[in-house]
Amino acid sequence: MKKFTIVLSLFTLLFLAACGSSNEESTDASESKGTINLAVTPWTSTVPPTKIARIIIEDMGYEVEETQADVSSTFVGLSRGDLDAYMDSWMPAHENQMEKYSDSVEKVTTSYDNANTGLTIPSNLEGINKVSDLKGKEDQFGNKIYGIEEGAGATEMMRELIEEADLDLELVPSSEGGMLAQVQRKISSDEPVIFYGWRPHSMFNKFDIKVLEDDYKVFTPSTVNVLANNGLKEKAPDVYAFLQNWNISIDEVEEMITKIEDGADEREVAQEWIDNNQDKVNKMLENE
Repeated sequence: MKKFTIVLSLFTLLFLAACGSSNEESTDASESKGTINLAVTPWTSTVPPTKIARIIIEDMGYEVEETQADVSSTFVGLSRGDLDAYMDSWMPAHENQMEKYSDSVEKVTTSYDNANTGLTIPSNLEGINKVSDLKGKEDQFGNKIYGIEEGAGATEMMRELIEEADLDLELVPSSEGGMLAQVQRKISSDEPVIFYGWRPHSMFNKFDIKVLEDDYKVFTPSTVNVLANNGLKEKAPDVYAFLQNWNISIDEVEEMITKIEDGADEREVAQEWIDNNQDKVNKMLENE
């Protein structure tokens, strides 16, 4: 009986030690290096880079939160440190916001460049290839241009272009989804339509459309940057180093947007990109 008690006690101690070790490992695994808050503007182009960054930053040991916000709120959040980083800042569209918050918001790197943006129409509308060709033809489009939300830099640029080109057109701001729904209705009915278009976007896969040459130079090819609160380098130097090395192509983003709109899970699409670009990801993490 005594021998049995000793054996049982030894077994109990080993079991408790194993449990303690398991719990300790679980605690260590669940310990976070902190929380990184990523801004997410309501555009399809924001989603793929943000989801990729989220997975990579989580793998680095951080909790990651995503905050949905328009452009104005994004810059306010970045300036206050409520938001740590933003993967989809368009220049020159966000030039005014960058100047306003230059003391607290910084450009970390360029994600991609030569992103074409501007007034966009169906390709079958002949004789209209540049913005100045619209003059005198505004009534063909119901005297309306469909755009994205108020507060976006592109919305103000469209107003500037309408005035600069002296066009008899009313800008109708909406969400990206609302604008594209209107475009879908017009194109399906074979009606002329003018709207704000940009790459990367699945609209160029779904519709036969063209971006008009801007002979007034209001819209020029855009550069898309990664921004951060200027305290991120100190708060999470490894995350900052990763973001400094970040880059992706327009074609890659456009391909992911199309997959997501066709029903694929956002995170799975992002993980697929990481799996297919592991060498590139490793280089991004070299100095973290």
